[in-house]
Amino acid sequence: MSDANTQIQETITKSDVVLFMKGTKEMPQCGFSSRVAGVLNYMGVDYSDVNVLADEEIRQGIKDFSDWPTIPQLYVKGEFVGGCDIITEMTLSGELDTLFEQNGVTYDKDAADKIREANG
Repeated sequence: MSDANTQIQETITKSDVVLFMKGTKEMPQCGFSSRVAGVLNYMGVDYSDVNVLADEEIRQGIKDFSDWPTIPQLYVKGEFVGGCDIITEMTLSGELDTLFEQNGVTYDKDAADKIREANG
């Protein structure tokens, strides 16, 4: 395994929820990363963020690791969930709530409901 793969594997094993993104959860550097971080932040999810702009090996490595061509990428309990469009759909359908509940991830259910109400 490459250094990037080893680092990615360690990161997704160490934290229950990890978002590989452009920028940080406090300061996203692209609209797609901002959308996913915004959802997680609003729902009060405790997650680790990895700024792929800070490390070219990780930026390319995560695409190879997941076999997914775009950033951001969300991992829950070491499993790849998806990118911005998938996370948006899962949030609006309630699937993200279910995924968090099944994996013991704490989140604000009322906030998730408000997102759906605002976008329904």
